[in-house]
Amino acid sequence: MLTEVTATRYVTPLREGGSLPGIVEADDLGTYVMKFIGAGQGRKTLVAEVVCGQLARRLGLRVPELVGMRLDPVIGLAEPDQEVQELLKASGGLNLGMDYLPGSLGFDPLAFEVGSGEAGRVVWFDALINNVDRSWRNPNLLVWHGQLWLIDHGATMIWHHSWRGARAAAAKPYDASDHALAPFAPDVAAAAAELAPRITEELLTEVAADVPDEWLADEPGFDSPDAVRRAYVEVLLERAATIGDRITVGAPTQETPSRAPEWLTAWPHRKAVK
Repeated sequence: MLTEVTATRYVTPLREGGSLPGIVEADDLGTYVMKFIGAGQGRKTLVAEVVCGQLARRLGLRVPELVGMRLDPVIGLAEPDQEVQELLKASGGLNLGMDYLPGSLGFDPLAFEVGSGEAGRVVWFDALINNVDRSWRNPNLLVWHGQLWLIDHGATMIWHHSWRGARAAAAKPYDASDHALAPFAPDVAAAAAELAPRITEELLTEVAADVPDEWLADEPGFDSPDAVRRAYVEVLLERAATIGDRITVGAPTQETPSRAPEWLTAWPHRKAVK
């Protein structure tokens, strides 16, 4: 299970995200980016963050440490911003905290070069979880101490919004032509060979166990939180076996022109700015 801390002070909102996450201090003296259960996307966003974030970490990808954050709605009474105050009041109980990386920078392709091996691992992982939110428009990548970090996995595993079609979703391909790392010649074949065998039932069961019961309770069609966890395991296990063969990353052609701006498609042909 996730380590739990208690929020002690709301510092400031991060208005780049649609769910209005905020920087929050906790009783362990840590500083976190907090995602709220009272935000519009609700608890499934937090479930996706935990399942995908913890799985990425187990596969050796860099994701900030995740914790459960207890929030007393009384914290919201001191907030002058009405939108923030209402969000805090609606988010009493257990929320999600992501370790704040001080001094980190948003991924800039003109300033940071990514090797084809690392790019391939990220693309393969995003294909596994069907991440639709790692495009060149919104990379959801940070650079911290010279290394690439993955953030914001709330818009993944779209199938968990409609479990009836989840098994069919496991067989769907992944179009990575707009992926933020596509221009770095991601070696998807090598990534699949390395990572797919590591996606075992045991590993996925351990990852799903980190999701708190209260975020899975009363899910329509399931009689217990463990049954919901099992559904995540089954879909991801099935998808991992073959997704490497169903990823489209190819260079743009006349028939399938790139939707990215011209300067972006030229990334691999320039040297990184040091």
